[in-house]
Amino acid sequence: MTDLLVKLYNLKDDWSFLQEQQALGIAIRKPIGPEKHLIVDWVREHFSDAWSSEIDMAMANRPITCFIALEAGQMIGFACYDATALGFFGPTGVAEACRGKGTGKALLLACLLDMKLKGYGYAVIGAVGPAAFYEKVVGATEIPDSTPSIWVNWLHARGEHL
Repeated sequence: MTDLLVKLYNLKDDWSFLQEQQALGIAIRKPIGPEKHLIVDWVREHFSDAWSSEIDMAMANRPITCFIALEAGQMIGFACYDATALGFFGPTGVAEACRGKGTGKALLLACLLDMKLKGYGYAVIGAVGPAAFYEKVVGATEIPDSTPSIWVNWLHARGEHL
């Protein structure tokens, strides 16, 4: 799995995806401190221990470097950046039953535009699986020779993968 590069300066400052999600009954927002344990537990339950550790780190950043998606008051997705390394987007995920509504795209754009507002010129999307999605949505390009990226010496449980 390779890394991708996104030119944040090429992204339009268009946050209309928030209203598009709202029209579907989905709220995209930054979480607050008292929600941390719920979010970390949800990510662990729906994705992995590794990703729950990364969302935990993003929640500890000041300001918080993640967004969550809620439908009917229930968490359905998340995305973060600056969780594993500065300038890196991810991880991100949407509950399987809630996919296909543009929520993953909205979470991606929220994070990348937040990074742009902070002054980042570029974002790295690490160890990408669905490269075509990122290429289409934000014009991401492959970083040559970037496998296995910063995870080369990652301490992890047997059988655990990104």
